[in-house]
Amino acid sequence: MADILIACEESGTVRDAFIAMGHNAISCDLQPTRSPGPHLQCDVRDVLHLGWDAMIAHPVCKRLANSGVRWLTVPPHGKTLEQMWHELEKGAAFYRALRDAPIRFKAIENPVMHPHAVERIRPAYRQVVQPWWFGDPTFKATGFELIGLPDLRPTNKLVPPKPGTPEHKEWSWVHRMPPGPNRERERSKFQPGIARAIAEQWGAFIEGSKNGGNGNG
Repeated sequence: MADILIACEESGTVRDAFIAMGHNAISCDLQPTRSPGPHLQCDVRDVLHLGWDAMIAHPVCKRLANSGVRWLTVPPHGKTLEQMWHELEKGAAFYRALRDAPIRFKAIENPVMHPHAVERIRPAYRQVVQPWWFGDPTFKATGFELIGLPDLRPTNKLVPPKPGTPEHKEWSWVHRMPPGPNRERERSKFQPGIARAIAEQWGAFIEGSKNGGNGNG
């Protein structure tokens, strides 16, 4: 059974999906876990060297995302340009620490990056999936930089509703969520269908590779 580190996850969603598949999975975050289960409350950089078979990482991405590149020119209220660029450097350094960790199989969630982030990180191959490919009626493009892992295969593709319909608005809840103290936390939580696909497909691949096979389980 594989030892899987779920980095920067406090919800326990992906961790629990791997555990359900029989793997030793532990989540790690600066915050306590939302659901009971194996969890390390610490800076994940302190545990990257502990001999994991694989890591699924969800680093905070708001300073790397193309959607926020405007703040590097005109900072938001209460911030300075110097602070914005410093936060970009910190975010890029954290991402590189995860990407360069001594772990064979890695999937690092990331957004569409702006050119300044790309220049600092130099991300490799990136797959972009949608929750509705895996049975979750939600619109949320989710990108992964994949290191040693294959693309995820859709498991239960739904038919997206037509734009302008009430159902389309329901599927767009991530983008329609109003501002509030829990907005970022709730938007970042993984949907169960995609978490299950990650655990099933990548779990089997990792386990097969550990046992000297071709990674197909």
